[in-house]
Amino acid sequence: MNNWSLSFEPLLGWPLVAAIIVPLAILAILGLWFRQRGGWLRLAALAALAAALINPVLLDEDREPLQSVVALIVDRSQSQDIGNRTAETDQAVTTLQERLARFKQFEVRVVEAGKADAADERTQTRLFSALDGAFRDVPPSRIGGAIMVTDGQVHDVPAAPNFHAPLHALITGEENERDRRIRFEKAPRFGIVGKPLAMTYRVLDTGGATGEVDVRVSVNGQQVSVERATIGQEMPVDITIPTAGRNIVELQIDRVDGELTDTNNRAIALVDGIRENLRVLLVSGEPHAGERTWRNLLKSDASVDLVHFTILRPPEKQDGTPINELSLIAFPTRELFVDKINDFDLIIFDRYQHRDVLPILYYDYIAEYVEKGGALLIAAGPEYAGDQSIARTPLMSALPAMPSGEVVDQAFYPRLTDVGKRHPVTRGLEGSGTEPPKWSRWFRLIGIDRPEGEVVMKGPDDRPLLLLDRKGEGRVGMFLSDQGWLWARGFEGGGPHVSLYRRIAHWLMKEPELEEERLTANGRGMTLDVRRQTMSDDPGAAQVITPSGKAMTVPLSQSEPGIFAGSVETNEIGLYQVANGDLTALAHIGPINAPEFADVISTENIVRPAVEASGGSVRRLAGLTGISVPSVVPVRGTAEASGRDWIGLRTTNDSVLKSVSRVPMFGGFFGLGLLLLALGSMWYREGR
Repeated sequence: MNNWSLSFEPLLGWPLVAAIIVPLAILAILGLWFRQRGGWLRLAALAALAAALINPVLLDEDREPLQSVVALIVDRSQSQDIGNRTAETDQAVTTLQERLARFKQFEVRVVEAGKADAADERTQTRLFSALDGAFRDVPPSRIGGAIMVTDGQVHDVPAAPNFHAPLHALITGEENERDRRIRFEKAPRFGIVGKPLAMTYRVLDTGGATGEVDVRVSVNGQQVSVERATIGQEMPVDITIPTAGRNIVELQIDRVDGELTDTNNRAIALVDGIRENLRVLLVSGEPHAGERTWRNLLKSDASVDLVHFTILRPPEKQDGTPINELSLIAFPTRELFVDKINDFDLIIFDRYQHRDVLPILYYDYIAEYVEKGGALLIAAGPEYAGDQSIARTPLMSALPAMPSGEVVDQAFYPRLTDVGKRHPVTRGLEGSGTEPPKWSRWFRLIGIDRPEGEVVMKGPDDRPLLLLDRKGEGRVGMFLSDQGWLWARGFEGGGPHVSLYRRIAHWLMKEPELEEERLTANGRGMTLDVRRQTMSDDPGAAQVITPSGKAMTVPLSQSEPGIFAGSVETNEIGLYQVANGDLTALAHIGPINAPEFADVISTENIVRPAVEASGGSVRRLAGLTGISVPSVVPVRGTAEASGRDWIGLRTTNDSVLKSVSRVPMFGGFFGLGLLLLALGSMWYREGR
């Protein structure tokens, strides 16, 4: 494209040119005023002189026009998957691209926005942020406008739009859609295990329905109750948190006829269960070198309330000391083992032997306590192999092994068995990965016969050292050595006594993380991670059901002994159901109750203020005979940018200069000739 323009390139500076021309111009004008002879010739000579000094140049510019930049913002949020919205969006985008391609003056940038992003705690449909990003490198004069294809549920509409070009919104979906949804109003992040947790929720219906609906309440995938909720009112519900750690509380309502989607008929809350202090009863026999090992460990755990008794003065000891001078308190056997035995989460007998301090009937109570879900740990010493062993009481029904009467006194390294390498109590124990293990030796082991349960640690000649067993609903552990204090004292470098003792205690108290068979699933961004803890060699693949009901398989591979893991990339936000064998788990991918699903009704009202402020238009794509995509019309400047069946996009006047040709108008021999002709004519006339 060629553009002609006139430019001035004076031979002298403008002040000097003015100093020469202005006085001469005044004299020439006065001559004309007083009608002197030759006045017009003098004026012509002055004009020629001025032209020579100003030096006018005719420029021929070769310019290439620039394109206007048009953004096509496509809403790809999950609410666009409802009904025919995805098909409407795809068809509209294809049609718009074809029509925009006909206009060479438009550069089209297609931006897809609103895709699921679990990195954002509040995943939203941010189309205006995408719009700003599309024009970040474009000067305002080249912005031709933008077209949004969306269902209208946009969460970043600016209060004061700063977009000075036509913005048009094409809305997918149907008018007068109906949807029913449920949401949490108050959902605490933390709760005490076993205690009721007060929560509130609300059921909403855009169709204006009233009355009551059934709300199914589930915790960790297990339905716990069915509540009656009044539509539109905030309703209370009490949830009992079953386990420590993450718990998923789910509320669900049935789908109604004509409802747009049941995606938001489910509300999720994640509650971290916190245990009240665990109560442990530690009963020690006669003092020994390792007596304080268990006590110090349990006292250092802030989550444990410890009750500790040491039997220093058996009943048969008669030394004549007056009662009022005794410093020891009586052992409250009835209170501990009858009245309050069920208040304890764990009972530990540390080198304890039966010496009639406990009535024989109380051992029956302890065995019954274990059968009904209690936990018992026997930290055995030589007493366990003797005639007064607690294994020779009614407690024997709860014990995993009977003593053989043998006490092995020799140096040995405690080692993990093949089972122990996979068991969560001993798996990965620091120092166990070498031979011999990187911890100190022990020097005593109590022999047993017919062990039950799982042997996870062994001593010399592969004799059992640590037994873990289940009895009824409870659990029993048996540590067949009293030499753990050597690790605590740092003998030969010590050993991981803290980790080992704590794991034993927490396994007995049924901590979920230490279950032999456990399936967990977690969301990491938009990735679903599945972790299977098992004692088997191959648990098989995990079966996953997505929030939309689709099924898929996640292969699990061994990451370490007893641990199998797998992961899969997902594209849906919501609750995933994972199963492997008889175990199930739930995992939520993405933000909980994201705004994307708070309201899925397509609407024109949310974006209308910003669109109309830009001079654009809002219209639905759905028509009587399918979708109707408006025509695209280039417009200039501030002209009207929309009509009944068309939308306008602004063209720009910006261009790029390619080359310039200069043609001096009063230069060379031609200019010199004109100047001499004018001056000569003036001289000739003045001479007559």
